[in-house]
Amino acid sequence: MSARPESGLAEFSPVRIADVESIGVVERRNYEFPWTDGIFRDCVRAGYVCEQVRVDGALCGYGILQVAADEAHVLNLCIDRERQRRGLGRAMLEHLTTIAVNAGARTLFLEVRPSNPRAFEMYLAAGFNEVGVRPGYYDSHRGREDAIVMARAIHS
Repeated sequence: MSARPESGLAEFSPVRIADVESIGVVERRNYEFPWTDGIFRDCVRAGYVCEQVRVDGALCGYGILQVAADEAHVLNLCIDRERQRRGLGRAMLEHLTTIAVNAGARTLFLEVRPSNPRAFEMYLAAGFNEVGVRPGYYDSHRGREDAIVMARAIHS
């Protein structure tokens, strides 16, 4: 599948085990408390929806989605810093949403750090609403940081 955000033609494809090392490099470059390559490998092996986005062949980001019954959960969505603010995050989110709808999900959930206002604003603009807080969910340099839980109704 492809989309045309501001950055050019975005190509989406499944993450394979062979892609995990590159995904991990992007993860570590963008997060102070990154997932390990082992977590990404486990997600691929467990059959989670693991998608990557490339522009002109270059890895720009990825998204991990878990679907169960009529709910889906965005576990990780990352666009490399140098590629942000070009529509790729929105494109990946909509790509994952389409996959969730096709799998029968009716509600899409995610967590976001309060210290990540750009992501929070993107999710609001995409129709998500704040539905709760998970206290002490994320690692932080000051101990733990809460997670804002957001949800969006999705339909086929």
